[in-house]
Amino acid sequence: QLQFVESGGGLVQPGGSLRLSCTASGRSLDDYTVAWFRQAPGKDREGVSSLSIRDGATYYVDSVNDRFEIDRDDAKTVVYLKMNNLRPEDTGVYYCAADARWYSAGVGPRFDGWPYDRTTWGKGTLVIVST
Repeated sequence: QLQFVESGGGLVQPGGSLRLSCTASGRSLDDYTVAWFRQAPGKDREGVSSLSIRDGATYYVDSVNDRFEIDRDDAKTVVYLKMNNLRPEDTGVYYCAADARWYSAGVGPRFDGWPYDRTTWGKGTLVIVST
């Protein structure tokens, strides 16, 4: 069974940077799209960015485009989210997840069609952007 462990969160000042890691175990990621999500206090979980391991296609929601970058290691076991120019509204718990059928590319307003009902979530990693 595919499982993830998120790490790399912390406290950072506005304008700062962090790199989050999503480490996979249990099976190969070759046929999956891996995505990062976040949940701010009192708000619903929202998709942030995704990476298709098969063809490298990436997707970013409008609010993080040009500030965040998603990529992976050569072994295809870790997916990173590099976050630059962080803002207070980026504060939240960040999670990663994967799905073998969901796919998107480019930039858009939201993660339409993500199968939240069959997604297994890890513990996440907390990001706080504050002075």
